[in-house]
Amino acid sequence: MQSPALADTNTTEENAGEIEFIEQENGPVLGYSSTSGVEIIQEGANQFKDLNQNGELDDYEDWRLSTEERAADLASKMSIEEIAGLMLYSSHQSIDSAELTDEQTSYITNDNLRHVLITNVESPETAAQWNNQAQTLAEGLGLGIPLNNSSDPRHSTDASAEFNAGADGDISMWPEAIGLAATFNPDIVEQFGHIAAEEYRALGIATALSPQIDIATDPRWYRFPGTFGENADLAADMAKAYGDGFQTSTQQDEIAEGWGYTSVNTMAKHWPGGGTGEAGRDAHYAFGKYAVYPGDNFDEHLLPFLNGAFNLEGGTDSVSAIMPYYTIPWNQDQEYGENVGNAYSEYIIQDLLRDKYDYDGVVTTDWGIIGDPNEDIEQFAGGKSWGVEELSDPERFYKVLINGVDQFGGVDEADGILEAYQLGIEEHGEEFMRNRFEESAVRLLKNVFQTGLFENPYLNVQETAETVGNPDYMEAGFEAQLQSIVMLKNKDNVLPLQSEDNEKLTAYVPERWFPPEESSFGGDDETPEGEWASPLNLDIVEEYFNTTTNPDEADFALVGIEGPDGGLGYSSEDVENGGNGYFPITLQYGEYIAEHAREESIAGGHPTEDSANRSYKDKTVTASNTKDLDLVLETKEKMGDKPVIASISMNNPSVLAEFEDQVDAILVNFGVQDQAVLEMLSGEEEPSGLLPFQMPANMKTVEEQYEDVAHDMIAYVDSERNTYDFAFGLNWDGVIQDERTERYEFDGASSNELPETATSMNIYLVFGLLLLLLGGVFLIIKRRKNT
Repeated sequence: MQSPALADTNTTEENAGEIEFIEQENGPVLGYSSTSGVEIIQEGANQFKDLNQNGELDDYEDWRLSTEERAADLASKMSIEEIAGLMLYSSHQSIDSAELTDEQTSYITNDNLRHVLITNVESPETAAQWNNQAQTLAEGLGLGIPLNNSSDPRHSTDASAEFNAGADGDISMWPEAIGLAATFNPDIVEQFGHIAAEEYRALGIATALSPQIDIATDPRWYRFPGTFGENADLAADMAKAYGDGFQTSTQQDEIAEGWGYTSVNTMAKHWPGGGTGEAGRDAHYAFGKYAVYPGDNFDEHLLPFLNGAFNLEGGTDSVSAIMPYYTIPWNQDQEYGENVGNAYSEYIIQDLLRDKYDYDGVVTTDWGIIGDPNEDIEQFAGGKSWGVEELSDPERFYKVLINGVDQFGGVDEADGILEAYQLGIEEHGEEFMRNRFEESAVRLLKNVFQTGLFENPYLNVQETAETVGNPDYMEAGFEAQLQSIVMLKNKDNVLPLQSEDNEKLTAYVPERWFPPEESSFGGDDETPEGEWASPLNLDIVEEYFNTTTNPDEADFALVGIEGPDGGLGYSSEDVENGGNGYFPITLQYGEYIAEHAREESIAGGHPTEDSANRSYKDKTVTASNTKDLDLVLETKEKMGDKPVIASISMNNPSVLAEFEDQVDAILVNFGVQDQAVLEMLSGEEEPSGLLPFQMPANMKTVEEQYEDVAHDMIAYVDSERNTYDFAFGLNWDGVIQDERTERYEFDGASSNELPETATSMNIYLVFGLLLLLLGGVFLIIKRRKNT
């Protein structure tokens, strides 16, 4: 058993805190810092790290024992303060230097925090150097428990970057999750998992806060692009492939049961499914905290977990961690009748996840659920203690812990957890609470042991640089991008764009308006004033086509736009003007009036709201990028009869009726490099992607669909009589029909049986028609008897 990419035996790495690596013939490589105080214990031909520095070989230090034995031994030795620290999961940390910040040093040393969430890193080398510094600090403290660093998904593309198989990159670039779903190929997702795991481990990351396997049954949800779409079967298959790819180590890298030195723990989210926010609103905000189930379809949202994340094939059996979402699942608590956020719900966590479905891995809350909400309901910042706003912080910690949750996202200090421990002693006694804390400690420690971090948490900086974003990984990511692009329209086979004399065609690529945009999750404005700019890297375009700014000189137009940005569904300005603040989230570009919205919302109410009715019926909203629609129509007018190609970077299903008949071809992508699109346009590659969701015919069908039911919209039919339904896509020969479409075939409704309430009207209609038919027969018979 040897960890990958390590330095030679007994070598010292510069600028890494004097890190030494010991290779063994029949055991794992040991990595330790000569400055941490840890020494090596020799027992026969085997060597072990004396992590607690007591001169003895404790069970948790003995790599020959099972993960379960080691975790149980270490948990029994930990103080309550140390276990409380293990329950902490740091706030988002940007690694800009190899040196630890004062805050990082403090929470590792004083609060015993051992789980760090890493966001941006200056470079792979910096990440490796920081990791070694942080691990050195942790190794020299107490029981020598290493850090289990983690990351949100970090493999998104830089659209304007040029792909070169021989060029290194900071990290390999892949489509968004919804783009991976558009390949309809779980093998690609598993390959991504293996590669991403190699890169994560080279960055010092051993836990992935992914995959996001909510089925996105409401097309307006702004977290839609992080999902695998709306189909439960496809999402389950992708979840399984993702977990197997990230978690499975093989051959010399394996420790036991698929776990090992190249494994990365996966944290599937969000239990029990976060894609059913009323009217598509999101629970990061108080105005979106309610998940609703008008189709009585709660159980289908569990399928990606039950059939995918909890049913892996690579040896590790199940994802090692679960994250519940912020949402309040409205009136779904069948046992206690609580309407509280999922982590606060005994029914959702203990009764369902732990007891009914027998999940014994780590459960980590989403970030920031403990604190008080911001008084401004529109603000992203602030706590998200939905449904328990009246409780104190210690009471919130206690309620979550008693439900069976192990860890608190975004909490850097242990004081509140320790106060919750005292509340538990008052109610249940110290023995009960000690056992409860050790239960969580064992779960958390297993994820550290099974990835080999106790034996070696250190990195070789040079090998990190060689691993992350290496040419093979970059090429695999680019190939996945190509397979994720969906061609929706190809009128008169205008694509691929090839001239008869093999000369370069000339493209008109109009500039688009980039509206002011907030970065993900409430960050600073990325383009605070908005700007006109080319939607594509023209240097890359010119490798395939000549370009011109004069439409009269062009052979075709290539219009790069984004899907409609319809907002988040709320405006505090409306409240100031006497309204309730709620607005529709639109999936079309032009002005939309919500004539078909609900008169009364299903759920509602917040401490700062005067009314529980969150209806926005008859209100008007326009997408922030409505100029994209203008751009397409104006380009068509300028080009006359010459082809107009629309390349759409899409996050959510979109209403394309406003311009579809004005363009000759439509390519949809979900986070790819410009070069991938140009490979399709030029015929170097053939489109093969399929829609992992329905494209709505109009906003009426969006308003009338059920937030919790998949495939229940009227899909758009274009000018070529093609229906933009789930699993639709074109190649050069026409509509794609292959083993993928057969595997995920459905008949215009969900691939699973629709819930009773979603089908009851059809049942009643059929029953009524039968009664009318029987009544007619009865009348005919009666008349004949009378005559």
